[in-house]
Amino acid sequence: MKTRFTEAFGVRHPIMQGGMNHVGYAELASAVSNAGGLGVLTALTQPTPADLAREIRRCRAMTLQPFGVNLTFLPSFKPPPYMDYIAAIIDEGVTIVETAGRNPEAYLSVLKQAGVRVIHKCTSVRHAEKAQAIGCDAVSVDGFECAGHPGEDDVPNFILLPRAAEVLRIPFLASGGMAGGSSLVAALALGADGINMGTRFLATMDAPVHANVKQALLDADERSTTLVMRSLRNTERVLRNTASTAIQQIETQKGDTINISDIRHLVAGAANRSVIQDGEMDAAVWSCGMVAGLIHDIPTVAELIDRIMVEAAEIIRGKLAETLQ
Repeated sequence: MKTRFTEAFGVRHPIMQGGMNHVGYAELASAVSNAGGLGVLTALTQPTPADLAREIRRCRAMTLQPFGVNLTFLPSFKPPPYMDYIAAIIDEGVTIVETAGRNPEAYLSVLKQAGVRVIHKCTSVRHAEKAQAIGCDAVSVDGFECAGHPGEDDVPNFILLPRAAEVLRIPFLASGGMAGGSSLVAALALGADGINMGTRFLATMDAPVHANVKQALLDADERSTTLVMRSLRNTERVLRNTASTAIQQIETQKGDTINISDIRHLVAGAANRSVIQDGEMDAAVWSCGMVAGLIHDIPTVAELIDRIMVEAAEIIRGKLAETLQ
């Protein structure tokens, strides 16, 4: 299957693994790339730029296929040393970067001069247009269904994707609610050039996360997620647990006076690591998409990607072709 995404980024299948904190290690990224998709390491999961450089080298030892690095620009009074992380990416020869969070414009010239192609994650059409205008090579369009931060517009993919197709000239991926062959076919029909999956890749044998996380995804359904930090206009979709309930109670109690410090202990990176790596499922909130309702097994990454491509072909050549007769 050839799309503008596969052609531009040199992969066999129009499937990308999104950056995920405490998940995007070499084990998962290399497995996705080896299976024909675009695997992605998560830069800020690594404590320092030197650690990121070592992880890139470790990933390269595990795959000969293209892979990228996610770099999320966080709203912070003490930002990470982004230029040092970018230097590590460039020095190690990575040519694909997924940016997320704040506008990446300040860093684009350095990346582009080094021959790095940039895919920016967007939660609205206006942000996607801006990413195109500043020179991003592609965008990932995240619908309201997605895990993590879906923005504040609450627009689902059935509206967001065709709207993006109306205004974008660069390739774009559908993110949020993507799980199988039908997801891929639907995304292509709505104008996208492929799909970006996060939660679904968590529930694979290759994902370097605790077994409790994978079991939680098997046990969940499409109603199992909830939204936190709405009052801070930093909305995050997470799997419902004790921590998410506590945050919502604090938000209700504090009202307009709430501050991030009131809930920091339930959203901080160290607490999140306790969930993802140690399996302490109520230690903090953790990002999870509505797509959990479509997760029914824990395959290898290769099995999952092969299944998606076979299902997509069967739908296109079979069910859809029959409707045209």
